[in-house]
Amino acid sequence: MRYNLLGRTGLFVSELCLGTMTFGQAGGRYAAASGVGQQDVDAIVHRAFDAGVNFIDMANVYANGQAEEMVGSALKTLGIARKDVVLATKFEHATGAGPNDGGASRLHIMEAVKASLKRIGTDHIDLYQMHGFDPATPVEETLRALDDLVRQGHVRYIGVSNWAAWQVSQALGAADRLQLARFQSYQSYYSLVGRDAERDVVPMLQAEGLGMLVYSPLAGGYLTGKYRDGKTTGRRATVQFPPVDEARGERLLPVIDAIATAHGVSMEAVALAWLRHQSVVTSITLGVKTLAQLEANLVAVSVSLTDNELRQLGEACAPAPEYPGWMLANSSAARLYLRDTGQLPKAEESA
Repeated sequence: MRYNLLGRTGLFVSELCLGTMTFGQAGGRYAAASGVGQQDVDAIVHRAFDAGVNFIDMANVYANGQAEEMVGSALKTLGIARKDVVLATKFEHATGAGPNDGGASRLHIMEAVKASLKRIGTDHIDLYQMHGFDPATPVEETLRALDDLVRQGHVRYIGVSNWAAWQVSQALGAADRLQLARFQSYQSYYSLVGRDAERDVVPMLQAEGLGMLVYSPLAGGYLTGKYRDGKTTGRRATVQFPPVDEARGERLLPVIDAIATAHGVSMEAVALAWLRHQSVVTSITLGVKTLAQLEANLVAVSVSLTDNELRQLGEACAPAPEYPGWMLANSSAARLYLRDTGQLPKAEESA
């Protein structure tokens, strides 16, 4: 297991993170993605910890708070020291029907963090993340409230999820201007079949020094190949999240399958290994319901893809170029070549 620094901090997190959206019994459209009971949660946390995973990601809305409670219970039952695990959770999504039961206002943040701390059974959260963007609350109000939590010791670091790149940059600028705690991470959907983040989010993260925490790295199970026959029931049969471009997926899956066969591993191991090779990725969140699924995912840390295999995978699922991306790539090519090689490009390379 490799450990990576989180953003511009000295905090090391494991390259694989244990996700908890499957823990507890959720209702509504995400019910099929949940259902893991406490005994199985204990076994999954135990195995992940033994494998070197020191990072657990939660949210206050996962199974209406059950996931946080179950993680806290598992850590206590297993005797895992608080200092040996990095606990992340999220807020912002509505936890009730009232007008102040969601969002990123000071009122909601202070109520949400107290509730999460109580459910987990801890006195601090290592990484407190906004689950989404709140257009109703000034970002300065949100940042000041989060900065207070950091100064008070209830939260160590802060991050965001599912924001537009410009929104993150705006918030970072405000934090620097007001001398407040800055976001250190961005939790993002990113997978071989879902590379939209490469257009704006990835360049922003690289420029600002934030770590990418990937969720749905297997596109809700799509990249395991189990949905190819059109008959398999599972999470994607109930809710198509995240959405998948089936045409691109049909070109990609055979490539993953062939590389998996060559390495003697599963397709999910290859899909996760590809993410491990992306320099912007700090940690990959695993969403599992069984020990067998966890074991299959853990194999990824031992899979090293060749340059040729990375090229094949990259070409099979490359996002279509969009403006201004293609224009920036063309106009910047010569300067990038000079920067990276120290040599002036030839006439045909700079044309």
